[in-house]
Amino acid sequence: MPVRPLIFYPDARLHRAAEPVSANSESLTGESWRALAADVLDTLGAVSAMGLTAIHIGRPERVVVIRLQPDEPHAVYVDPVVAWSSPERAAHPEGSVSMPGVVEPVERPARVRVRYRDLDGAEHEEEAEGLRAACLQHEIDQLDGIFWIDRLTRLRRERVLKRYAKLRAQQARAGS
Repeated sequence: MPVRPLIFYPDARLHRAAEPVSANSESLTGESWRALAADVLDTLGAVSAMGLTAIHIGRPERVVVIRLQPDEPHAVYVDPVVAWSSPERAAHPEGSVSMPGVVEPVERPARVRVRYRDLDGAEHEEEAEGLRAACLQHEIDQLDGIFWIDRLTRLRRERVLKRYAKLRAQQARAGS
């Protein structure tokens, strides 16, 4: 499937909640969902990301593809939700393909249980910890219209925005 263009911060679509796949008129088992998941996967590989949502390619559906390592199989999550999270917290460096070049530690629950469906409509639950838990929470936040910098303190968010603006200015000058 084709690699799709990404949308970039501060595009307002990054702060809009995605529609559940179940709320759409198309069948979950239809080819369009497989094609969307394939487009997200191909785009994920092209931009060397660990996780990507359909929102990142401008489609407001609740579809996530995760592949933490290039040599591991990918996982597709349709309509994922965090069903449980641990009281213990852990910080992991986070960033976004929609805001390239800036990374900042984000503290989140250390373990989660995620409920989702696969592309055949079968319901699943998955428990995750460590990097996988952080990645799932990051991508589900994106589906809920919560961009990763929204999880930072105001001061840290302002610093990230300044770094990002500086990077964009440097890139604009280099491209001139």
